[in-house]
Amino acid sequence: MAQAPTFYPIVSYRDAQAALDWLREAFGFAKLFATPGPDDTIAHAELSFDSGIVMVNTVRAAGADSPDWRDATQSVYVAVEDADAHYEQARAAGAEITRELEDTEYGSREYSARDLEGHHWHFGTYRPSPAG
Repeated sequence: MAQAPTFYPIVSYRDAQAALDWLREAFGFAKLFATPGPDDTIAHAELSFDSGIVMVNTVRAAGADSPDWRDATQSVYVAVEDADAHYEQARAAGAEITRELEDTEYGSREYSARDLEGHHWHFGTYRPSPAG
């Protein structure tokens, strides 16, 4: 049996429902579930991609003030099988490409994009190993 991931990024959105729909369309995530919060918010949702999971919520449902999304200091890297196909899917869905698709010196093919609320996402073929 495969071991569960040990890191679960949490990304908060002003409009989490729109983000859930967009992340599925643009980046190919699958929705595992979403728990509604008050006033049409999302208290907690989980999306999967391959063996990874990202948790999503609405900023006000999480009890936090809305940060300046463009100056966020966090981002998420997602390993994909086919970076070219993933890039084309994201572009077609309107993702703001912030780093064009490229081959890196460490053997990955990857690109970066910003989602509909300004969070940075990186996608590529690099798969870090906890063993080093």
